[in-house]
Amino acid sequence: MSDTFSSRGARWFHALAGEPSGKPPVWSGDASLGGETARFIAVVPDPANRFPRATDNVVGLEQGWQLARAVREAIEQDAAAGARRPIVAIVDVKSQAYGYREEMLGIHLACAAAVDAYACAREAGHPVIALIVGPAMSGAFLAHGYQANRIVALDAPGTLVHAMGKEAAARVTRRTVEELDALGETIVPMSYSMASFAKLGLLDRLIEGVDADAPDASQIEHVREVLAEQIRSARDGERTLAHRLESVAARTNRAASIEVRRRLAEQWDAV
Repeated sequence: MSDTFSSRGARWFHALAGEPSGKPPVWSGDASLGGETARFIAVVPDPANRFPRATDNVVGLEQGWQLARAVREAIEQDAAAGARRPIVAIVDVKSQAYGYREEMLGIHLACAAAVDAYACAREAGHPVIALIVGPAMSGAFLAHGYQANRIVALDAPGTLVHAMGKEAAARVTRRTVEELDALGETIVPMSYSMASFAKLGLLDRLIEGVDADAPDASQIEHVREVLAEQIRSARDGERTLAHRLESVAARTNRAASIEVRRRLAEQWDAV
């Protein structure tokens, strides 16, 4: 099996959307979901990528611009339509692809273009759903998935959301990996478990009982049902991301963040 087809993102794209219309490193395509047509987008490995740091399922220069193009195509095609199609970001991204050439050529602009496209789609009325099936790391997740109306994730080994890998975090904090794991049990943002991430109020649904690497037909159908449910929820809700601070979990574990935002808004409005 090729590197491209061995990634979780690629396998879940095939399971949910069939064959992609594009080539690596970004797959996109439209398929039926919940009685309507949805656009599915995934970042997949690209062994032949001309940038050596961008051959894996990471977000680099080409990935950022291609993500933006796939999203904006849907926005433009639906501009005159009565309904905006859902956009499902299948998230399996290990990192942003930083390197000297990437920095010089503006990887920050490429990633920002993807962020802006997803945000514009959400604000235009496209229900944007992020489905985390693998790692959702650092700037890669910010560019591909974090701007979604709703975020859902498989509760399975290998799915996680974090700013950096565990080994790198251990080096930066001058701790062992074991010490980092112990801290994660009491300090929620430092945990690498998806269940802990859900406690921050950023996750709308944790999908249990699904084999992330080899799902059977019933498990795939269950994920499709969850996606359809989240699409309906997104359409019924606001187009902002304010709900991430309104859940019980957020009010409990992000109380300080909520208070800081309140005080900033208060001072801003007083000027």
